[in-house]
Amino acid sequence: MRSTLLLAACLLSSCAGYRFGGNKPDHLDEVQTIHVPLASSRVIFPRVEAITTNTTIDALVNDGTYRLVHPGQADATLVLTLEELNYEQVRSSTVDVLRSEELQLEVLVSYKLIDRKRPGVILDEGEGRGFSRLFVDDNLQTARVNALPDALDRASKSIIARLADGI
Repeated sequence: MRSTLLLAACLLSSCAGYRFGGNKPDHLDEVQTIHVPLASSRVIFPRVEAITTNTTIDALVNDGTYRLVHPGQADATLVLTLEELNYEQVRSSTVDVLRSEELQLEVLVSYKLIDRKRPGVILDEGEGRGFSRLFVDDNLQTARVNALPDALDRASKSIIARLADGI
């Protein structure tokens, strides 16, 4: 009987440090709510600021670690900037090596998480990269526009993963 109680106590104490929810970085423990204003962009591309903001908000809501709120209610503000938008040739035509058949799109999004109570204090900053591949067809502009949200989604998920889990 006594050995059974001792065994049960040992087994139950092994879960003593477990916490429900995400494992936020220690310096972000006090942040529960975030406001995301419209992103800025250093590249020229139609509607890229809105797409960047929307993909980040989607990633933030899907993760669930932080709540999305209005600016007056937020503990912190997530400021996003689309820094780069690059295309690289992945595959060329067998007839002409200068003619691309497949391109890889790479986006670089930088972020700053700013404390609302102390506006000059940056709680966290960094960058997220996202990649997407596209086939070059008759309408290259449409192919580029269709590939952009996928690349921005991947960059946004990496930013939110860093803020939520410290990855």
